[in-house]
Amino acid sequence: MLMDRNKSSLLVVDVQARLLPAIADGETVLANCIWLAGVAQRLDVPVVVSEQYPEGLGRTAGPLLAAVGEAPVVTKTHFSCVSDGCLAGTPVEARRQVVVVGTEAHVCVLQTVLELCWQGKEVFVVADAVGSRKPADREAALERMRRHGVEIVTREMVAFEWLRRSATPQFREINRDFIRDN
Repeated sequence: MLMDRNKSSLLVVDVQARLLPAIADGETVLANCIWLAGVAQRLDVPVVVSEQYPEGLGRTAGPLLAAVGEAPVVTKTHFSCVSDGCLAGTPVEARRQVVVVGTEAHVCVLQTVLELCWQGKEVFVVADAVGSRKPADREAALERMRRHGVEIVTREMVAFEWLRRSATPQFREINRDFIRDN
């Protein structure tokens, strides 16, 4: 199964300012989330951002908020976005495929992803755009998700599958602005 930009949404889970410094390689996770949000914006793939208890963990990191533009930002207190019900009425609910990035891989990302699968969604987790405080937790989460049928992908896999072909102005633009030299 390939990711299709006309069937996909991008869900950014809890990439919050106060949590990021504790995430192993958090700057890379943030940079890859920003990169994917930029590609999604250029290709008209809708983005939804969640925040876990923003009063305590802060808002979504500023550079990421800037990259997602007018994307809806939903708040939650459940670890899973699905259990919290905050995805109701968003493009994540409306579209069949969900590409997921964010933190923490073994908590909010994992619980959200498993529940999206149980809803019958086609779920893709971007390995180079998810993180946890401990690398071992991240790896265990990715393995568990894989065992439950979640597709584990990379940011470039997402971009190239959303693009599908090279002989287009969009490919040249994405290649120039995101892929080449990044």
